[in-house]
Amino acid sequence: MRIGRWARLLLAAAPLMVGCGDFWQAPSASSANSFTLTNSAAITIGTGAANGSSTITVTPGSSFTGTVSLSCTVTTSPAGASNPPTCSLYPTSVALSAGTAQTAALTASISSTTTSGIYDITVNGDSGSLAETATVCVAVGVSSSGCTSTAGASGNFYVLSPTSIAGYSISSGTLTPISGSSYSLTGASAMAISPSGNFLYVASLNGITLYTINTSTGALTQGSEVFGDLLAGAIQVDPSGKWLLDASDTGQLNAYPITSSGTEDTSRAVQSAPLSSTSVASGGIAICPNGALVAVAESSPTGTQVFSFMASPASGGPLGTGPITLKPYNTSAGAAISVAFDPLSRLLYVGETAAFNSNSNSGALRVFTVNGNSLTELGYSSPYAPAGTGPHAILPTPDGKYVYAASWESGAAGTISGYSVTTSALTAVGTAVNTGTEPYGLAEDNTDAYVLAVSNSGTTFDAYTFDKTAAGQLDASGTGTGGNGPIAIVAAPK
Repeated sequence: MRIGRWARLLLAAAPLMVGCGDFWQAPSASSANSFTLTNSAAITIGTGAANGSSTITVTPGSSFTGTVSLSCTVTTSPAGASNPPTCSLYPTSVALSAGTAQTAALTASISSTTTSGIYDITVNGDSGSLAETATVCVAVGVSSSGCTSTAGASGNFYVLSPTSIAGYSISSGTLTPISGSSYSLTGASAMAISPSGNFLYVASLNGITLYTINTSTGALTQGSEVFGDLLAGAIQVDPSGKWLLDASDTGQLNAYPITSSGTEDTSRAVQSAPLSSTSVASGGIAICPNGALVAVAESSPTGTQVFSFMASPASGGPLGTGPITLKPYNTSAGAAISVAFDPLSRLLYVGETAAFNSNSNSGALRVFTVNGNSLTELGYSSPYAPAGTGPHAILPTPDGKYVYAASWESGAAGTISGYSVTTSALTAVGTAVNTGTEPYGLAEDNTDAYVLAVSNSGTTFDAYTFDKTAAGQLDASGTGTGGNGPIAIVAAPK
């Protein structure tokens, strides 16, 4: 169930995910006396004679100095592949001094007859008796979503608990805290990242605080409490970056105008519209990527309210007439707990409880087509029934081909179910993967390599990769412990 705001104040203020050195396998040598290899991203190449590249970063430990020789080899290929890619590095060696990283460009080249599919290139770094490796995924003529954790480093992401915010990335198979990204909080409830990736907004009992993101390092700089709502249940920034939307536990939807600096734009008026509930979960607000609709999941018999939206109105605020109300599938016992829009603005996903009966294990994922301001449920196909009380987090992939729903029963481990997506139906793919107790947030990192999950009732963080051979299937990559009931996760945008 959703943690009460005042109950959050009683939680211990422990730093989030401290001591997670065994989250993934660490480099084999001592980090102080050795070095690590990481890559910037998977390589995607179309068909035909072409090249693609990734940046290899060689990072020395605090006590390491010396020259590292670099080489590369294509180590895995699709079964029966012909003319696999070739690889090269420039430079082929780097001189390191303590604490200063160096980079090299990895280039993958294909011919017009290279078989489409997923390949892996292993980059080797050698310095005397020390040797380290990094694996780079190469997607030829296919989506890089087929790459697995061998794609290497992740993009930056931020995890929120009631008592802290902290940033992380995955580097060389290790969960790596972002320096300068950790802050203590009081009664935190929700967060949102701007489309530009420059700003992070965190709602707590001190108001909605603006943090500026250093897009090079991921570090956060705390600003003033620019928005005064002390009871924000869910927040989101619209695609234009002009408005901060806040579904408040006071029972209203607030639209705060924001400037290009992320602060409140006092030259424009704040607009508010009434909600039918005073309880909105942190995943309970979503904005359609085309900027036309805002959906709010209300933990009550009201269900979901959908408001029309216009980022640049001729006058007044952005919220239009309405709202449209989508009653729960079970009108007597059900409640909406999460919402998400398809990245192509075709569909609205709604997670609900008690959809098929009043049992705790009867949650549902509902799907509505979006046609302007008109919403139509998918006929006989919807709702779908992932295990558990209902999806408390819904994650469509950026290409719109798949959607994942994280569900659980109270006090129990959860699962993430995957579906392939068309505008007429969802089709279950692969096998559901297990999570920690009560998964509450999902995100995909901006390299499209990792699906990340946080579990609210406990201290679990999970990472998954996309299976190379079974489209849409998630593979467990690593599990970490720490933190104090994380409630939300956001990833830096592309």
